[in-house]
Order: sequence, then structure tokens, then C-alpha cells
Amino acid sequence: MPGNARRPTSAREVTALLARVSHDEALALIERYATDPRTQVQRAIRSAKRRLVMEESERRRVEGMYELQRSLGGDGLVMGVDEVGRGALAGPLTVCAVALPQEPKIWGIDDSKQLSPARRLELAARIREHALAIGTCHVEAASIDAVGIGVAVRMAMAGAIEDAGVEPDCVLIDGRSVRAHPKEKALVRGDARIAAIAAASIVAKVTRDKMMVDYDLTYAGYHLASCKGYGSAEHIRAIREHGLTPLHRASFCRKFMNA
Repeated sequence: MPGNARRPTSAREVTALLARVSHDEALALIERYATDPRTQVQRAIRSAKRRLVMEESERRRVEGMYELQRSLGGDGLVMGVDEVGRGALAGPLTVCAVALPQEPKIWGIDDSKQLSPARRLELAARIREHALAIGTCHVEAASIDAVGIGVAVRMAMAGAIEDAGVEPDCVLIDGRSVRAHPKEKALVRGDARIAAIAAASIVAKVTRDKMMVDYDLTYAGYHLASCKGYGSAEHIRAIREHGLTPLHRASFCRKFMNA
């Protein structure tokens, strides 16, 4: 127990403490109460051991993301880049570029699609706190219609890297190469394997989701706050009933308008 804090005595106190203390404190408590005869305490110890196993597995996963990042990107400034909104019917294509230090690690970081909205918000705040650089670029619907989504992705990635305000020694992107930067390397499922790409996916998702929630106030009836511009049944029905807004990618929506 830290400092001169009173040691827990009741089974309820021990159980509550085991559920919330840090990894090292939990190990100490497990050792201290290993022979405690109370059923509730032994049940809490078993639960704490399961939690520690999961936490250790999670730490190894995240450490692996940083190790692979260093292996591919080297010891210089490594920037991860990812996009969100590629397949949406409305709203911008959003790309973020993030450079992370090797320490402190952002525990819990992952592909944004694997995280709850609340967890993404929490991690985005930690990423912004510790990142060496962050850049963002949006390509709006009219530009996507004009140049096509492939060119729009390249434009947005190059724009996000420039917006970060630093010159990277290596740029790691998710998926296939798009030639957005001369030092670019692409990795399939990079958003789940590289720390900086995962960070970029989280910041991009949080940023774009907030934009779509705000747009919902202006373009009521299109369910943008819930569908985030993607092709939900309610969104498609609204397009057919009310037509397109300036947020909509006409080239993506023709099949719904003509049906």
C-alpha cells in the first residue's frame, strides 16, 4: 500500500482495491492475501490474476506496434498516415499524419475501428498530448467528384504530411502505396500494426466524426450524426426523398438518385 495508507481489512475492501489498483500494486496484494481463507477474497484474487494476464497481453501487443514501427521506419522521425471517410456518401475525406515518440507509449492504441467512441476520444486526447507532430487535411465532396477518390486520397495524405510542419525521415501509411511522399512505405493493415498509423486513424476518426455531428445541425434529416455520412438505410432514404446537399459526393450517389 502506498505511504501510510490503512491496509484493507474487510473482504469487501480487499475486493474493491484489487479491482482498481495498478499492475504492481495488484501483484503485491495478491501475494499478501494469497492464503486468506475468505471466499470473497480468493474470488477477487482470481479475478485480479485474469485482469493482469489480459493487461500483460495488451502491453505486449502495443509494444509490438512500436517495435515494428521502429523496424520499418528507423530511428529518425517516423510519421504514420491514415484516412477516414473514403467510402462515405457525404462529408470530407479526412487524413491525419502523426509522429509519435518511442516513449511514453500510448497504451491501448489500436485501429480506430476496433475502439468505442468513448475510447477513441480518450486516446485522441493522449495522442495530442504526447505527439511530436500532427497534421490534418480534408478534401471536400466537390473535389472528390472532380478528381476521383484515388487522387483525393493522395492529395489529402500529402496535405496532412505538410500540415504537420515537420520533415519526416519515413512515412508509413495503411494499405497500398499512393505516392504521397518520397519516403513513403505502405503496410497492409498498418492501422492495427504500427503505432503512429493507429494514432493517425484515431485522430482522423475523432476529427471527422465531430465534423459530421456538427453538420447534422445544418442538414437535419440526413442522419449525419449517426451514420457519419456513410450509406445507412436512413441516409439513403433521405437522399432519395430530399436530394443531395453540398456535402454529398454526387459521383457516389448516382445509383441512389436513379433507383
